[in-house]
Amino acid sequence: MFSVIKRFLIGQPLKSNELGEQKLNKKKALAILSSDALSSVAYGPEQILLVLITVSAAAYWYTIPIAIGVLFLLLALILSYQQIIYAYPHGGGAYVVSKENLGMNAGLFAGGSLLVDYILTVAVSISAGTDAITSAFPHLHPYTVVIAILLVIFITILNLRGITESASILAYPVYLFVLALFILIGVGLYNIVTGNVSAELHAPIGTPVAGISLFLLLRAFSTGSSALTGVEAISNAIPNFEDSAPKNASKTLMAMGLLLAILFAGVVYLAYYYGISPKEKETVVSQIAAATFGRNFMYYIIQGTTAMILVLAANTGYSAFPLLAVNLAKDKFIARMFTIRGDRLGYSNGIIFLAVASILLIILFKGKTEHLIPLYAVGVFIPFTLAQTGMLVKWIREKPKGWIVKLTINLVGAFMSFTVMMIFFITKFGQVWSVLIFLPLIVFIFHQIKKHYEAVGEQLRITTCEPAIPIEGNVMIVPVAGITHVVENSLNYAKSLSPDQIIAVYVAFERDAEKQFEEKWNTWQPDIRLVTLHSQYRSIVQPLTKFIDTVENKAAESNFRVTVLIPQFIPKKSWQNILHNQSSLLIRAFLLYRRNLIVTTVPYHLKK
Repeated sequence: MFSVIKRFLIGQPLKSNELGEQKLNKKKALAILSSDALSSVAYGPEQILLVLITVSAAAYWYTIPIAIGVLFLLLALILSYQQIIYAYPHGGGAYVVSKENLGMNAGLFAGGSLLVDYILTVAVSISAGTDAITSAFPHLHPYTVVIAILLVIFITILNLRGITESASILAYPVYLFVLALFILIGVGLYNIVTGNVSAELHAPIGTPVAGISLFLLLRAFSTGSSALTGVEAISNAIPNFEDSAPKNASKTLMAMGLLLAILFAGVVYLAYYYGISPKEKETVVSQIAAATFGRNFMYYIIQGTTAMILVLAANTGYSAFPLLAVNLAKDKFIARMFTIRGDRLGYSNGIIFLAVASILLIILFKGKTEHLIPLYAVGVFIPFTLAQTGMLVKWIREKPKGWIVKLTINLVGAFMSFTVMMIFFITKFGQVWSVLIFLPLIVFIFHQIKKHYEAVGEQLRITTCEPAIPIEGNVMIVPVAGITHVVENSLNYAKSLSPDQIIAVYVAFERDAEKQFEEKWNTWQPDIRLVTLHSQYRSIVQPLTKFIDTVENKAAESNFRVTVLIPQFIPKKSWQNILHNQSSLLIRAFLLYRRNLIVTTVPYHLKK
């Protein structure tokens, strides 16, 4: 049943030589890898307004200069990451750049930040998409968390089906969103130019505002910079592009930057001119669409495409997280399971881990986007800063042709990224302080995992590990629960291995049962030694392990190895297991981690 459901949901397995077919062209890559950045248009301007409204509505005109600053930062990041794409064409982004130029710990801080960031990408995007849905259908507000979880599961299944298949499906909503936003901005600007929107709805640019401060403006700028999250995803996912991958990735990055700049500037300007104020139960884009078209068919098209892009923005995380996890796993900093491709040639373990982690976050924060965005944004600007600084070191060290221009671009990118990061820590410390705890903790865990893998390798390597202890003989202990075909099957198997001694062990709870079993055994298997153990507290494991300890101590004197051979019957239907005591599983669980003890299960399959 599980296999049938799996095939239905994710499709038939693909051959390894079909990997080349699982590459993205520029159109699909733009949709899949830019959806996070483009979707931030739906909440980035709103985050600026949420800061300015603490002063007054008259302060909304400051969104214009703040937006210009955000666009300048976007330009610096696009140019910087374009250089990273050509310098590191095999992907890895900030992790690889920082590791190679700033040292291993810097790379791990960048990698750890991005891993957390991609989890937050999914949680924030899905939460924001759910907000858009509940803005259009307010009666769904009580089900926000449930809707968000269902959307995560849906996106996860799509990604498990393979990157090209998910891209083919998800590209249409992304481009539909871009088209809908272009129509909204175009019609909105037309209404402004033709005088259909009153100029009294907003305060003129330059209006003095009491209570405004540099601190508050910097806070609004840093919050608005959350619109730039996702810019680095393309540099991480270069291996997903068709040949030539760096060239295609660079063009995709430029196209993404241009679209993001137009959409962000357009939404900010319309929000300012319409005098839009953020509301708890309606997004800024929803208010702009309602003011431009009214709550008609076009309004619901914009809300629908906005909800879709916000949900699908999570796909950027699904595209970039597994590839970053592969780089870290190859360096032995996270579990090797992340390097394994699934049935559809995607890194399915990374996809599933990302889904589970993001669902836990959504439940923890109850689907409230505004609670996640500060952590989300600061997690992006840490690797932004490290990546640009790493590129500075690279150009100074290597001094390639035109390195002064390249150095200048990365210097501006590094400075602005560092500035935004510090503004976040200064202005939103109460919301982002946890980064200062969990990032060092993540790096510490990385090092512990690396240490474990190195220790395992050292112990397994034939040239360095201790010489194997010679085995002179073998003693087999067979726990038995009765005189059955299951026990008979296990004893026959034990005899076939020709051990030096076979000991059957029976644990009795009553003295009478102990005597009766001994009599039956001597009649049934007189050639196999039986040891009966009385358990006053009705425990099987405790007396059995004590007996095994005794046998092991004696066996060790003669270099004998002890094997515990556990009989187990397997019902014909898997669900029937719940109808039987799982004593064999319990015994195996207790014995498996004992040193110098071999634990073997002998299955007996029932036919009916």
